[in-house]
Amino acid sequence: MKLLLDFLPIAIFFGVYRWSGDLILATGILIPVTVMHVGITYLMTKRIEKMALATVGLVVVLGGATVLLREGWFIMWKPTVVNWLFALVFIGSHFIGQKPLIQRMLEQAVQLSPARWNRLSFAWAVFFVASGVLNLMVAYQFDEATWVNFKLFGLLGLTLVFIILQGIWISRVAEPAEE
Repeated sequence: MKLLLDFLPIAIFFGVYRWSGDLILATGILIPVTVMHVGITYLMTKRIEKMALATVGLVVVLGGATVLLREGWFIMWKPTVVNWLFALVFIGSHFIGQKPLIQRMLEQAVQLSPARWNRLSFAWAVFFVASGVLNLMVAYQFDEATWVNFKLFGLLGLTLVFIILQGIWISRVAEPAEE
């Protein structure tokens, strides 16, 4: 249920853009939908993740600039900024705390050596940096409609492929579970 709810703002953004062909209108709808999404998530879980707060903040600031200035480049930068923040968090987790973030997230389900946790963490950081760069390449090299399609299908598809490849790698290198 939460996963479907998490995709709702981008699905509505995409639907409004497809219906209207207007990035400013789609962004204007995205802002309150994203704020409502965070509010509903809070009501359901009684907590808000830090990255969800960062995302809603970026949607409000960059989306607001897009609507107020009637300039789509601001919202086109949002996926890049979010991805680069994710990369910073993954890299920063090596210096804050005892374990990389990915290990904290997955160690209940997967047993890896410290070196492999580090490799996996840096792979995620590189993936997020590359995704941000790729978003800008598409935004600046292609038309607006292509970027909107890439935002929904391209970035999501790349993430799913990366998760599948990560799962295959983990299944090959994971250590046996402790009894």
